[in-house]
Amino acid sequence: MNQITWKGLLAGAVLLAGTGMAQAQEEIIFGISAANGSLQERTASEFARRANEKLGDLAVVKVFDSSQLGKDKDMMQKIKLGTMHLTLPSSTMPEVAAEYALFDLPFLIKDRGQLATIDETLFKDVLVPAAEAKGYRPLAIWENGFRQITNNSRPIETPADLEGLKIRTPNSSWRVAMFQAYGANPTPMSFSEVFVALQTGVIDGQENPLTNIEAGKLDEVQKFLSLTDHIYSPAFPTVGVNAFGKLDPKIQDVLAKTAQEVAVWAREQGEGEDDQLLQQLTDSGMQVNKADRQAFVDASAPLYEKFAAEVEGGQEMIDQVLSMAEQP
Repeated sequence: MNQITWKGLLAGAVLLAGTGMAQAQEEIIFGISAANGSLQERTASEFARRANEKLGDLAVVKVFDSSQLGKDKDMMQKIKLGTMHLTLPSSTMPEVAAEYALFDLPFLIKDRGQLATIDETLFKDVLVPAAEAKGYRPLAIWENGFRQITNNSRPIETPADLEGLKIRTPNSSWRVAMFQAYGANPTPMSFSEVFVALQTGVIDGQENPLTNIEAGKLDEVQKFLSLTDHIYSPAFPTVGVNAFGKLDPKIQDVLAKTAQEVAVWAREQGEGEDDQLLQQLTDSGMQVNKADRQAFVDASAPLYEKFAAEVEGGQEMIDQVLSMAEQP
């Protein structure tokens, strides 16, 4: 009797220990607003794949796309509170720290090579510390892409063609200021709401990289695609400083290094897919035109003045990035 009882207790203890071991694997929750199939989602999935290979039994990264875990603002709050671990803000980062409005200066980023230089300098020296002061830590700069304008009214050749159009922007005061300068009626909303808003005529158009336009099926509810390249929009895999600091240092190291590693992969993917995505959207029936770049450059001067006046060290940042564009 005693022997049977002892064996039973021992078996139960082994089972409990095994269950405890299974539960000990940390789940790293990565929530993003981008749609399934977009480059942001595929980059997050590539990050998870690579990180999970390195983490082994330590932890597992799980990606939730298409705003399953909330809108950008909600997810930023969650990583700060520690109820999730990673999110991928893009155009909303200036609302965290004004220095990120650097990427809201039209035509400042010439190409992805220039972005790589920013990654090695301003990102580490200025942008990361600015976000950390607010409780967030971006781990890398990932690709979102060069932004284009779509609408249902007319081709956009110059800023004058935007006059009076309701154009969806991200929830960024800087992007709102940009489209006000162009004469549009900017309407901030989360990306998850854009398709229905376009379908029902609540808004006339929107602006996004080709990958988001295609993955969000916006070609089904938009007629005109105007190639403006007005903004290069990065995405920032971001953690909450306090919550991240509570993770096992080995997990922290893997996540940080893998985020940087995947940044190169994302830029290569983005550059390689631009022509293919444009062809897909053209084939779907969108009418494509190339906008007058100089007309938009001229209309963008107030944004540069605003950044230089309102952001500490703003003019120095502008000059530094412009000098990078001049390098061979």
